[in-house]
Amino acid sequence: MDKLFKSKIHLKIIKFFHENQASIDTPRGVATWIGEDRTKVRNALEDLVKAKILVAHRAASTTGYGYTSDEKLISRIKKYLKKSEPAS
Repeated sequence: MDKLFKSKIHLKIIKFFHENQASIDTPRGVATWIGEDRTKVRNALEDLVKAKILVAHRAASTTGYGYTSDEKLISRIKKYLKKSEPAS
């Protein structure tokens, strides 16, 4: 999991979903929210699905991504996010 938190794009996606835990969005929507290239976002989203941080809701025409509901994993992510924030 450490590798995912060292990648700027993965970290932006994780923060987006951590802050909006009830949302389900497409690669286009996520790319718009975080201001990154859609192809890179799509690849990063799939990495996060493999890591079980996100869940893919696949339909014929598109895939929506949502945040994990695993409380232990969410707690671990919260700790990682706190560590990754710049000290103020």
